[in-house]
Amino acid sequence: MFVDTHAHLTDKMYGDNVEEVVNKANQSGVEKIITSSVNIENAKDCVNLTKIYSNVYSSIGIYPEYIYDWNREQCDTLIRLAQDKKVVAIGEIGLQFTADMPDKEGQKEVLVKQMQIAYELRKPMVFHCREAYGAILEIFQKNRQLLKYGGTMHCFNGSKEIAKELLKMGLYISVGGVSTFKNANSLKETLKQIPNENILFETDSPYLTPHPYRGQINMPSFLPTIAQNLSILKDIDVEDLSKLVRENTRRLFGI
Repeated sequence: MFVDTHAHLTDKMYGDNVEEVVNKANQSGVEKIITSSVNIENAKDCVNLTKIYSNVYSSIGIYPEYIYDWNREQCDTLIRLAQDKKVVAIGEIGLQFTADMPDKEGQKEVLVKQMQIAYELRKPMVFHCREAYGAILEIFQKNRQLLKYGGTMHCFNGSKEIAKELLKMGLYISVGGVSTFKNANSLKETLKQIPNENILFETDSPYLTPHPYRGQINMPSFLPTIAQNLSILKDIDVEDLSKLVRENTRRLFGI
């Protein structure tokens, strides 16, 4: 059985079909789903969704794009929501240094604030990073004590060197649909080197649909395809790999 450790079930692409999405996932062997937020209002929706579906959990946090709205009230709301028993992590949080994002220093400040919240609540974190690995590694190094309860780099697409640094800090590497892309040769070589004990599975659905479903809305039910692809890359039976990854998930998120 699998756990999709990072999905966005509240995304508008799913509309009123969330129940169908969750049921299809279960039928495909995906026993649990962690739905992730991008802002405070979305965090409320994620927590509410966990009340409806017994096999849905949530990670809540402020994604870099939405830090413009960060203030004391939002911080307090995040802390309050995160104390729900089905909120298993703070995330997705992180850095994205593409041209259309808020200023870099602001992103760094909000990231550290949310890391502090996770530490105080004794929760792991789900990190997002795009074109900012140098900066996020520096933050991790300066605030290593805040990583005490662990975390994962979601949808990892970095180099072998970056992966090594993340592993040194005790973080997990989350493998998603990008790992199945035909042009992802560098990532595939990197994933071969990552110990099985440090891997998680995710879909990031409805985004980053794995091959051979490209062109469709991504679904948690596609997770076994990601697992099968990684088992081939690592030359290990998919059932054996899945058992290891399932234990990793339980160890980090407690589910």
